[in-house]
Amino acid sequence: MTRRQRRFAAGGTVLTLLAALGTLAGAALVGAAPAGAVPERTALAPGVAYEEFDLPAAGGVAHAHVLSVDLRDPRVRLDLLYPGAVAARSPVSRMADAAGAVAGVNGDFFNITETQHPGVEATGATVGPAIVKGHVLKAAVPTGQRFGPALPPGTGTEDVIGVGVDRRAQLDALALDGSVRTPEGRLPLGGLNQYALPEGSIGAFTSDWGSVSRVRATCGTDNDRAAGCSTDTYEVTVRHRRVVAMSDTPGGGPIAAGTTVLVGREAGARQLRKFFAGEPVTVRHRLVGSTTRVPYRFALGGYPLLRGGRPLPGLDDRTSAVRTAVGVADGGRRLLLLALDGAPEYRTGLTIAEVADAMRRLGSVDAFSLDGGGSTTLVAREPGASAVTVRNHPSGGAERPVPNGIGIFTTP
Repeated sequence: MTRRQRRFAAGGTVLTLLAALGTLAGAALVGAAPAGAVPERTALAPGVAYEEFDLPAAGGVAHAHVLSVDLRDPRVRLDLLYPGAVAARSPVSRMADAAGAVAGVNGDFFNITETQHPGVEATGATVGPAIVKGHVLKAAVPTGQRFGPALPPGTGTEDVIGVGVDRRAQLDALALDGSVRTPEGRLPLGGLNQYALPEGSIGAFTSDWGSVSRVRATCGTDNDRAAGCSTDTYEVTVRHRRVVAMSDTPGGGPIAAGTTVLVGREAGARQLRKFFAGEPVTVRHRLVGSTTRVPYRFALGGYPLLRGGRPLPGLDDRTSAVRTAVGVADGGRRLLLLALDGAPEYRTGLTIAEVADAMRRLGSVDAFSLDGGGSTTLVAREPGASAVTVRNHPSGGAERPVPNGIGIFTTP
């Protein structure tokens, strides 16, 4: 495909040079390029289309790749792409092909490195909550433990974009509601399949976690990701609701179905030390939304950029980078998935404030930022093709393995 012929004159800002997009908010494809551009638009499947175009910005020309998804079409749905475990990574193209997706983008920020904790394995797990096919995979780490750029005021690691069983997309916040019950009483559950647990808490790890060591969950503090690992830890293994093993340190390796590993730090560790072999234990958990009671079919983390058509206050307007974002329009019935190109001539990208403005000009009422930089990837499958292709140029020169993404699926 020819990708780099469609440019606007250099200079100006997204705000001024995308003004023409305001008239396209009701178009069938709200990712249409501004007047004067010659976009190359491809219908990938009923309700799903792709196009690309240039976006002049303060730091130079950026190149946008946009997927438009019409959830009013009953043949279209969104779901989470992930490699089969929370603590694992895979290229977006591989996850999309394995799941049978027609298109997709990368997802949440994640625990990519552990330079502050020598000898501790980076888990690859994401920052925020995750739901796949209605099944809760994980909850959010404490805000001070997140990886990624500074959050806009009033946002946190529990923020998600998701699609409910009503087929409507929306922004929300998903909080963990869980408990550990024993004959002696009930203890609060502070985490679920997270690479970082709140101080003094107990976290649950299930077969969804994978085989990576659970030591990282006890490192850092609620306000300082780089703080040392706790020296007061304890682990209890519960199988078929009975305590079957105990350890002073968190372990690793696969967790069998029907088994839950409880990891405690500080006060949580002291509570777990009271458990004994054979004791009956019931672990319950769910994610509770702040704006709806409609169950989510799919959700993943990031942070909001737009709410009700207005950019959030405090968005960074200085640091330009390659970005991935998702926009919501038409009462949650239509989505725009945007990924910037990471080729050298476009690598300056956009600031977060420019991304928010661009998403609004493209017709989004709400918008959400996903992981960017070397993670930014958009894939799509041409009609009749057997596999997706990467449509943007990842800024690292090749696809970066990531822990999750948004997949677009269609049925004949």
